[in-house]
Amino acid sequence: MSAPCRILVYAVYGAGKSTLAARLADRLGLPWYPVDDLLWQPGWVEVPVAQQRSRIEAICRRDRWILDGAYHGWRDVPLARADLVVGLDYPLWCSFWRLLRRTVRRLWTGEEICNGNRESLGSVLSRDSILVWHVGAFGRARRRMRAWQADPAGPPVLLFRSPAALERWLAGLSQR
Repeated sequence: MSAPCRILVYAVYGAGKSTLAARLADRLGLPWYPVDDLLWQPGWVEVPVAQQRSRIEAICRRDRWILDGAYHGWRDVPLARADLVVGLDYPLWCSFWRLLRRTVRRLWTGEEICNGNRESLGSVLSRDSILVWHVGAFGRARRRMRAWQADPAGPPVLLFRSPAALERWLAGLSQR
């Protein structure tokens, strides 16, 4: 397999998609397009799905890219063009712990997530909390990644069941 030039990183919220995408971009010399920047406007106003799709289509027409997620209204677009899907198929406890740790850090530091947006205690404690979403979305994300891996018509899918397995793979990647 030649070095992939179009990579989709996929996992449930908080598992480490963006961190991995940044590392891959650095290691492989590929441009990374953070999905949150494309989906959220200031004030946590969601970009309309048609506009999200248009933005993703423009990126996926390029020869080189890394995306750190794929959502319902346009998931088919990067899947149709990806050379490789890298899935973080960690156990629930592992991905939830990573999300909880990240959320607490962001609350403590006031770290900007995207387009001036930040997490707030109110959002974390709300019914729409990312922590609640994580638990609800975990099984769907896992089933989706595994179905993609089993589909011979789709792009190659590498699933990593642990951070250690991912680190071993990364260590073997050629640098740009």
